Amino acid sequence: MTSANVHTIVLDVMGADSGKAEIIQGGLDAAGQIGKGIRVIFVGRQDDIDKILQLEESLPANVEVRHAEDEVPMTISATEGVRMRKSSISVGLKMVKEKEAVAFISPGNTGAVMATSLITLGRIEGVSRPAITTVFPTSNENPTVVLDVGANVDCKPIHLAQFAVMGSVFASVVYKNEYPRVGLLSIGEERSKGNELVFSALKQLQDSKINFIGNIEGRDILSGVVDVVVTDGFTGNILLKFAESIKPMLVKKMQRQIQTNIFSRMGAVLLLPFLKRMRSTFDYSESGGAPLLGVNGIVLICHGSSSAKAITNAVKAAYRMADKKIKQRIHDELITNHFGQVNGKNKSQDNRNGIVCSTTANDQC
Repeated sequence: MTSANVHTIVLDVMGADSGKAEIIQGGLDAAGQIGKGIRVIFVGRQDDIDKILQLEESLPANVEVRHAEDEVPMTISATEGVRMRKSSISVGLKMVKEKEAVAFISPGNTGAVMATSLITLGRIEGVSRPAITTVFPTSNENPTVVLDVGANVDCKPIHLAQFAVMGSVFASVVYKNEYPRVGLLSIGEERSKGNELVFSALKQLQDSKINFIGNIEGRDILSGVVDVVVTDGFTGNILLKFAESIKPMLVKKMQRQIQTNIFSRMGAVLLLPFLKRMRSTFDYSESGGAPLLGVNGIVLICHGSSSAKAITNAVKAAYRMADKKIKQRIHDELITNHFGQVNGKNKSQDNRNGIVCSTTANDQC
């Protein structure tokens, strides 16, 4: 059993493109930085992990190793990954299920992590479908939470409505935004624009008690018009992959411009601090990992080529989510502050003390 005062986080070191050493270093850094409030358990082949740990001059007292024989290859399907009962993914998630740990982090096979999480942990009461969540940088420095970005290719209106609640809780917990604005991604702000999913979801979101401001367009995400954006996993994943292409494109463009002449190179030297800040803005390692919200436990899915820095930030994010009891808050918001009548109160009544509030069909909170 994990202590109430110490959050135990399981870190999968198998299957990452960046290699075990990079993942382990990230876990060690997080354990050292957070200190007594956390315990990090590396799960994977014990011999491989021990060889890497032996290279360290000193190890934090709050790290352990748990053996898992198998590694889920990136090339196999989610179904095949679920069948690998002795894999690091299965062993790690079983520890969360048995309450030996509060969170599981993996840079391994995304499909296998999602499917095994759902089968092993199940869903939080009130959740129909879990959603992969990510954050996008904005021009006003406050990130925008976007979900779903790949867990559910086909969605129903109720799924988007639940994503909105889960995303609002996440923004509240991780970014201390007590009153997040929620937008529904569409091809126009007008209610007459969209497909059947958008039309139906719009009505449910208007009838809910979240701070829903209406439809938004793709251009609104980076401008910070809203704090949370909901969409289906098909659209969200395309959006995510497009966003991932921005950073390398900008870097190549700047490199070509700098090489044009000596004046460009001189200007680049003066702009170097600014360029570094801009580069970090689009760096996925800053957020660390993508939470799989809605499963009955804290699960973060990291990039296969995650750096030590990315893993450190993922562990820190998991720690904050556990510390703020995000799983319980999602449950409570869905059950007690869901759509329609709530605890005898009409949905038109205000509740500005939480993440939900009142709206009519025509008004914003």
